[in-house]
Amino acid sequence: MDSSAFPDRLTISGQLAAADFAALAGRGVRLVINDRPDGEAPGQMAASQGAALAAQAGIAYRHIPVRLPTLSRAEIDAFAAAVEAEPGLVHAHCASGLRSATLWALSRVLRGAATREEAAAWIASQGFDPSFGLAWLARLPH
Repeated sequence: MDSSAFPDRLTISGQLAAADFAALAGRGVRLVINDRPDGEAPGQMAASQGAALAAQAGIAYRHIPVRLPTLSRAEIDAFAAAVEAEPGLVHAHCASGLRSATLWALSRVLRGAATREEAAAWIASQGFDPSFGLAWLARLPH
C-alpha cells in the first residue's frame, strides 16, 4: 500500500467523551471532525457540546453528519476538504470510527490518491470492514 495516500496526520475513533478534547489538544490535534448525526443514540454528545469543548481546548471543530446508507459524494468531498485544509493533526470520530475511516478512504480514491484495493486495505488496517466502502465505489461509473 502506498502510505503517502493515507497521511499519518489523521486519527480516527468512536464517539468522543468530554475529557477527550483536552487529551487531543495535548497530542497536538488542530481539528476535530464529528461525522455523527445528532440524536443518533440516547445520551450521545450533541455537536454543539462537542464544538464548545473543542473551542475550550483550542481545537477547531467541524460537524459533517453522515449516514452510511445515504452517503453522498458531497459528504465525502466535505470531509476531504476539511482534512486537506488543516495542515496540522486532524481527529475524526463517529459512533465506532467506521464512517470516518470510510469517508477518508473513499476521498483518497475519488481524488486519485489511492486505488480501491489500497482504500480497502487501509480501512481494514483501522480495524473496520471495508465492504461498505467497496460497495459504494462499485456503484460508480468505471
